[in-house]
Amino acid sequence: MKTDLTDTTSSKINKALVLGRRAIGTPAVGMVLTLVIVTDEENAYDALKAANEASREHPSRTLVVIKRVSRSPRDRSKARLDAEVRLGADASTGETVVLRLYGEVGDHAQSVVLPLLLPDAPVVVWWPVNSPTDPAKDPLGALAQRRVTDTYAAEQPIQELTARADAYTPGDTDLSWTRITPWRSMLAAALDQVVCEVTSAEVEGEEFNPSVELLAMWLAERLKVPVRRSKSAGPGLTSVRMETNAGPIVLDRPDGSLATLSIQGQPDRAVALKRRETAELIAEELRRLDPDDTYATALKFGLERLDEEASTTAPEVAAEPVTEPAPAAKPAVKKAPAKKAAAK
Repeated sequence: MKTDLTDTTSSKINKALVLGRRAIGTPAVGMVLTLVIVTDEENAYDALKAANEASREHPSRTLVVIKRVSRSPRDRSKARLDAEVRLGADASTGETVVLRLYGEVGDHAQSVVLPLLLPDAPVVVWWPVNSPTDPAKDPLGALAQRRVTDTYAAEQPIQELTARADAYTPGDTDLSWTRITPWRSMLAAALDQVVCEVTSAEVEGEEFNPSVELLAMWLAERLKVPVRRSKSAGPGLTSVRMETNAGPIVLDRPDGSLATLSIQGQPDRAVALKRRETAELIAEELRRLDPDDTYATALKFGLERLDEEASTTAPEVAAEPVTEPAPAAKPAVKKAPAKKAAAK
C-alpha cells in the first residue's frame, strides 16, 4: 500500500501511517526500532532495498531523508515536504516513509524526523554516502543511539578514517569495519588452533580500501606486532599473512568468494569467505545497539602509528628474499675484477 503526500507535514504523515495500518488489518505497531537513512536521490533506491531486506530480521520503521536541491533561487526559497508512505507488501516487514525536503526545510530535517520516530524504541541513523565528519554532532545523528557510516563510499577513504578517529563518539560505527567481521573471526579461530607467538603480519588488499587499514590496525593493536600493508588487484581484501615462531599462518582469498587457510603442519582448508551485500552488513549492525568498543580501539590505534611500526621492519623484510637464494650472491663475486680495476 502506497500513499503519496505533497506539501505535507509530519502530523499528516503520522495520520497516514495509522490509516494505512488499519486498511491492511494491522493496527498494532510491531516495529523494534527506527532506521533513518540520509541519502540523495541517486543512492536512495539501493539503500532502501538493503534496508527492506534487513527488516526481515529487524522489523523497523524506515525513514528515508532525501534533501532535494532546487535549480533556481526562487524554488530554493520555498520550503516544501513531500512524502511517500509505504505499508504492507510495499515495505517488506516494516513501515517505510520516503521524505523529500525542498528549500529551507532541508536545513531542519531533524524537526521533520523527530515526530515520526517510534516511541520508546532505539534509533539508528545510516549515511550510505556523504556522511558528516562528526556523525554525533549532526542534527539527525544526535537523535540516534547508533550512527552508521561507510568510509568506502567517501572520496578519500583513507583520510576519512583519520577524521573518524578524531571525532569518534560511542555509538559510531562503519560498514568498512563490518565487512571484516568474517576475517577477524577466521584469524582468531586460526590462532586458537596453534600454540605460537606472532612476530609480524601483512594485510593485502585493493588500493583505497579502508577495510585493509582497519584490519591492519586491529591486528597491530591486538597482537602488539608490526603490520605491513600491500596492494593487490582485489577484489577487496585478498590475503592476511601472520609470521609466527611455529611457521606462517596465511588466509588467502583471491577471488572474493572462497578462501584458503594455510597453517604450518596442517593441510590447507577451503573457507567460505564471500563478500557480503549491503543488506547483510546493515542487518549485522542492527543486531547490537551498544557501543562497539573493539572498533573504537582499532580506529584510535592510528594510521600514523601503524606506518611507523611497519617501517621499522621494512628493511628486515626486504633483506630476506635477497639473502635466501644462493644464486643471487654469485653475480656479485663475478664483478670482483671490475672493483680491482677501479682500485688500481
